[in-house]
Amino acid sequence: MAGKKNNAESLQSTDELKRQKIIKLATYIGIFIVFQIIAITVISLTVMKVKTPKVRLGNINVQALNSVPATSSFDAKFTTQIRVKNTNWGPYKFDAGTVTFLYQGAAVRQVFIPKSKAGMLSTKKIDVEVSLNLNALPSRSALGTKLSRWVLTLSSQAILTGKVELMFIMKKKKSATLDYTMTFDLSAKTVQTLHCAGGRIAVKRNSRRKTESLDYTRWYD
Repeated sequence: MAGKKNNAESLQSTDELKRQKIIKLATYIGIFIVFQIIAITVISLTVMKVKTPKVRLGNINVQALNSVPATSSFDAKFTTQIRVKNTNWGPYKFDAGTVTFLYQGAAVRQVFIPKSKAGMLSTKKIDVEVSLNLNALPSRSALGTKLSRWVLTLSSQAILTGKVELMFIMKKKKSATLDYTMTFDLSAKTVQTLHCAGGRIAVKRNSRRKTESLDYTRWYD
């Protein structure tokens, strides 16, 4: 009788150990599944979320600026950068495009942007030289008045089209836009202010070199 009792207790103990192991295994599987769900959710909200790249103008260095109100003539030359900022977890490959500079809606200059790529979480910088001349405008009747006030406002616009690639399997089309307004101080021969669609950019002047360096430290949405 004692032997049968010991066998029964031994079997019961073995069954209890098996049950505990099954419970532990189920707990570990449950924790793993929850962890996977959290990881997938985080990746979906961050890594796999495709954001629209941004196109901005970089530092502006005015090299020459001439205006004659009596003859309604204006020309300027400066260097700058076209900056394509990509905040995605994959490269942004964009097609060739142009930045158009306008005076009161009339195009006065176009700058070519070559086909290129902004890498993951990086900014592609393209150096350009811009020469502006308003002497070829079809109508310059009001230009002389503007020049006599020693202030002239121009705008610049661009649209870049391309695709953001994620994990080498997903591609999503995205268009990046540039929209700026710049005001020239003709008496000082500098850029007085520069506005982008999302905010204002301060100007830094260097009077010794008689040139202007315009810079900013943050991006505007």
